[in-house]
Amino acid sequence: MKICFPVEKDSGPDSMVYGHFGSAPAFMVFDTETMEKKTLVNNDVHHAHGMCSPLKALSGEHVDAIVVSGIGAGALAGLNRAGIRVYKAFYGSVQENLKAVKIGGLPLFTQAHTCAGHGNCAH
Repeated sequence: MKICFPVEKDSGPDSMVYGHFGSAPAFMVFDTETMEKKTLVNNDVHHAHGMCSPLKALSGEHVDAIVVSGIGAGALAGLNRAGIRVYKAFYGSVQENLKAVKIGGLPLFTQAHTCAGHGNCAH
């Protein structure tokens, strides 16, 4: 399974999960089968508020799941339509959240948990 984590910068598994999907400068993608890691630049970081294109942000990279602290309703809906599960991260590193998702310890993001605006985020 390929799991994507929004990050501010690539510090390997010790990178902190970024607070919001759409404004994350980069994404780290881990393949849980091969343990390979890839870092992607967010190709949609300068979008207008509420106009995030999550698949453009991921540069077309196929992922099975995203672990994030905050995300807008439109981005969540777009990812879900593409068959991508979105999990709510807890505060911590990519490594800690990766372990949690592997054992089923992170909840799926729902529309009720999404950001209504960058000043009103639930994260």
